[in-house]
Amino acid sequence: MTEGKQTVVVVGGGVFGAASALALQQRGFQVTVCDPGPLPHPLAASTDISKAVRMDYGSDVFYMELMEEAISGWRLWNQAWGLDLFHEEGVLFVSRSDMEPGGFEHDSYALLKERGHSPARIKDFDFKERFPAWNADLYTDGYFNPLGGWVESGKVVEYLHRDAASKGALLVAGERVTGIIEKGKKVRGVRTESGQELNADWVVVAAGTWTHYLLPELKDVMWSVGQPVLHFHVENLETFHVPKFVTWGADISNTGWYGFRALEDGTLKIANHGNGWPLDPDGPRELGPEVEGAFREFVAEAFPEIKNAPVVGARMCFYCDTWDGDFWIDRHPDRPGL
Repeated sequence: MTEGKQTVVVVGGGVFGAASALALQQRGFQVTVCDPGPLPHPLAASTDISKAVRMDYGSDVFYMELMEEAISGWRLWNQAWGLDLFHEEGVLFVSRSDMEPGGFEHDSYALLKERGHSPARIKDFDFKERFPAWNADLYTDGYFNPLGGWVESGKVVEYLHRDAASKGALLVAGERVTGIIEKGKKVRGVRTESGQELNADWVVVAAGTWTHYLLPELKDVMWSVGQPVLHFHVENLETFHVPKFVTWGADISNTGWYGFRALEDGTLKIANHGNGWPLDPDGPRELGPEVEGAFREFVAEAFPEIKNAPVVGARMCFYCDTWDGDFWIDRHPDRPGL
């Protein structure tokens, strides 16, 4: 540790841990990131081929304001890395019925307009011509927002760790944190599975779905939930690639369906954000046969051209869900230093 600097141990090397480590190191702290490894961790929620970047949160002004700042930050990261890991290709939200006040699509669209952005409503252009893969008879309203898109999420985490290390952060991969060290009524570090103690002035827990296992006092307000993801393979890249196909949500507040444009190798990722399954993230992560059936039923309706597309990958993505659906970022009220 560097003499004179306050020290921080960050528990968890996913996107929140990596970004926190970089930001804290830049602010003058000496940071150590501790993660079971490897980094990026293959089971972390943020480690995947893609994650959506969208500023559309219904009528929630707070989250839209956060995303207005975040999109500017993504552009700066692209510039700093000399590589477009954030693909600003826009996002499409479609609805099976006319957008009405109180609905996710309507309220997102209205708030975007109110804040000076320029979403394009489906009814104002030829939806079938612009986005030909979609069943325009089924999805009759919605909008396209040019602000947003997707990121190569696993690579982003890798680059954030690289940047944090280049600023002097220490990466400890291969050590699972099993306990918090407290001395004199203050958190003073962490203890790993091997018995190693990492002392610090502050501990930041960014352990994702494993958070409430390390901090059992939080088990009543956050829990582990598995959400299904399937990768299909499509042959027609022209139809399922930009500009004709972009990051999307399909009646998402009612159905949970969302996904991405095809990658250059034809991989088309589709996911469902629903109630999920309350599962142990260290247990089996297999998807039941009924999952593919539900996905194929959706695909047959929304994208009839690829109703028989082969499944080439499957993943159970684990969230740390909270009772109110919000992120929890705060000092621990009863454990100073955490």
